[in-house]
Amino acid sequence: MPTSPHAPEHSILVACLCANWCGTCREYQPLFEQLQAKFPGVRFLWIDVEDEADLVDPIEVENFPTLLIATQSQALFFGTITPHLATLQRLIQSQLGDSARPLAPSVDLDGLVQRLWHRTASRA
Repeated sequence: MPTSPHAPEHSILVACLCANWCGTCREYQPLFEQLQAKFPGVRFLWIDVEDEADLVDPIEVENFPTLLIATQSQALFFGTITPHLATLQRLIQSQLGDSARPLAPSVDLDGLVQRLWHRTASRA
């Protein structure tokens, strides 16, 4: 079951923060895009941290792929993950459930969450 019955449409954002020069990221991108069909109620973004440094700043992404999963108001997950489809799918499913807990507040991370949600709203 891809979404929780309690999760409203587009209630979760999944952003992959990568770099075009990163071979692992280039290999991971098609897998990341495959999950969009499995989770129609989730917004997916692929962000190149160098091409979009103004968007990501002041967050420093040092390891790839780095994933941000967030609601409209707070981050639920932020970190480097193993670039495997099943790992990402399980992580997303765990964040859609009622037991998902937000990360501790962070001005920088919360700011990035707001900027990314704004970007997805402008594309809708």
